[in-house]
Amino acid sequence: MELRYLTAFVAVAEELHFGRAAKRLQMAQPPLSQQIRQLEKELGVQLFERNTRSVRLTSAGESFLEPARTALDDVDIAVRAAKAAGRGEYGRVTVGFAGASSHESLPRLTRAVRAAHPGLELVMRGQTYANVALAKVADGSLDLGFVRLPVNQVGSPTPGVQTRVIEVEELICALPQDHPLAGRERIAIEDLADEPFVSFPSNAGSTVRDALVKACVSAGFNPRVVQEAPDSYTILALVAAGVGVTLTLTSCQHIQQTGTVYRPLAGAPMLLHAALAWRTDNSSAALRTVLGIAEEALPTPAGG
Repeated sequence: MELRYLTAFVAVAEELHFGRAAKRLQMAQPPLSQQIRQLEKELGVQLFERNTRSVRLTSAGESFLEPARTALDDVDIAVRAAKAAGRGEYGRVTVGFAGASSHESLPRLTRAVRAAHPGLELVMRGQTYANVALAKVADGSLDLGFVRLPVNQVGSPTPGVQTRVIEVEELICALPQDHPLAGRERIAIEDLADEPFVSFPSNAGSTVRDALVKACVSAGFNPRVVQEAPDSYTILALVAAGVGVTLTLTSCQHIQQTGTVYRPLAGAPMLLHAALAWRTDNSSAALRTVLGIAEEALPTPAGG
């Protein structure tokens, strides 16, 4: 059954006049009459009683009117929903993130998306470390990833994946507050050579763990990691308990763990870039909308 037949029927049923219905539909009267006859033929019932002076609905026509209106309304809703989705106003975007260092940027993005387009759904995938997030974005299992990149990887760290920096972070040291080095203004990494370390698992894909190892190796020693933990909150709790020291990010200083102190590192700052990552060939209109909102909610910092 063609939708134009339903449209024609509803127009005639509401006007009870073929001439007025044809004018409303901006068409000639003969084609309109032909569509009504075709509809009646498909249904096998007469919908109108008509003579030269009047048109009225039969009982079958009266029964058919509300379902026909509902069907047309449903089609209109479906059309508007499809167009809205095409504009990126509806849809779903899967987002991978990890750790406490996303505690400011992630809520800023989610609040901005919800305010601009309530029909957009962000599906969160937690504990997705940077290297894993890049891989999942690359293979299409994530639409958007919160990642961290060494300075020399900014731009396109993975083929087919684009990134945009949203924050420049610095590697710092976290120690127990009663540690002999805690009283110093800055910590030289080589002074940590004999210290036990707490960090992320080596196989988790954490760029913070990678940066920690690289910094220690550059200072002439391999870090002795005595305890691994899946997130910054647990790592810093272990530091407070005296299990070891760690290298973390400036964005984690909001974790006011009793018994832990943060100190900058001596020498040239070691920087990581917090960034958003997405596939360049991802055709999702919803993703494009989220990326546009992120431009304002999470702008690229000067020099980022």
